[in-house]
Amino acid sequence: MTEKESTGESTKVDRRKEGEEPKKRRIWPWVVAALLVVFVALPAGLFAYAYSQYTVPEPKELANNQVSTIYASDNDTQLARLVPPEGNRTHVTLDEVPVFVQDSVLAAEDRDFWENSGFSFTGLGRAVLGKVTGNDTAGGGSTITQQYVKNTLVGNEYSYVRKARELIYSIKMTNEWEKEDILNAYLNTVYFGRNAYGIQAASNAYFDKDAKDLTPEEGAMLAGLIQSPSGLDPRVNQEGSENRWNYVLDGLVDMGDLSKEERDGMVFPETRDPSEYSAYTEAPGANGHIKDQVIRELEEVGITENQVSTGGLRITTTIDMNVQNNTVQAVDDQLAPLQEDARAASVTIDPKTGAVRGYFGGHDSNGWDYA
Repeated sequence: MTEKESTGESTKVDRRKEGEEPKKRRIWPWVVAALLVVFVALPAGLFAYAYSQYTVPEPKELANNQVSTIYASDNDTQLARLVPPEGNRTHVTLDEVPVFVQDSVLAAEDRDFWENSGFSFTGLGRAVLGKVTGNDTAGGGSTITQQYVKNTLVGNEYSYVRKARELIYSIKMTNEWEKEDILNAYLNTVYFGRNAYGIQAASNAYFDKDAKDLTPEEGAMLAGLIQSPSGLDPRVNQEGSENRWNYVLDGLVDMGDLSKEERDGMVFPETRDPSEYSAYTEAPGANGHIKDQVIRELEEVGITENQVSTGGLRITTTIDMNVQNNTVQAVDDQLAPLQEDARAASVTIDPKTGAVRGYFGGHDSNGWDYA
């Protein structure tokens, strides 16, 4: 029996070399684990919970207010247009927007739209690179889906919470909506400047035509405006607008949607003079009283003035433009030799149907209706 055994001491041999310090307990695995919990597991859990709680509306539930238009009986002559408070917008379906216009918007704002899940790492990288290199035409890092969500669901408040909500809604919308529905909704809501919301209103504001009639050059110019609508209006900043237009065309070539030869042959398009265009409610002269009578009649059948002003309605009246023009001319002829404060009114009715074919209550659209 050894001395240690006789004293009851442990027989474990201390194998440390002389002068060697005891090994310290390793804590770095615990640090890594804690970091994973804080920066991976916890955010992932919060994201999963929020994702399960958020409800994305159906496309039809996010319909936006639109311009209503009142026409004469020929269904072509515009008598009045009523613009909602938040701007000029007329909805069109995706098949009414030329494919090259759709592609131009993607080239400008979201080149991997058809593949991304509502968030684009490549788009973010391109935006960061643009900031580093000073290339202002490179665009932002938000996808088209994110932009649409910001415009319709979460607003543009600058905060991390709002950005997180935008990301969650965008990913969930991508999973629940068809990509075509997202693109169509975006094209009908995005702002192009000149108080024009959506591609149809923008086509009218800049080129005095419907979206379906846009040329590739015009479509690329409108797509370029989205980044900075007012600042890139050619009538305000010709050079900046052309630079952005070139960026869009180069993007179309890179995406395979435009050949180099076609791109080289394109010329920057001319836009209409803004002074020739009004995005607000228009009902000049006697038409203002016709508009008021139309609204009154619609209210009698249950359609409110608010619905008329925001519902994107196309209203055809019984007004015959031949009768209307002759009515106004006759009134002017009769009033011409009279004193300045003389007034007149005229209503022409079809005795067979009761349809009002001509209506004059005064030249002041906002004044007293003498008819």
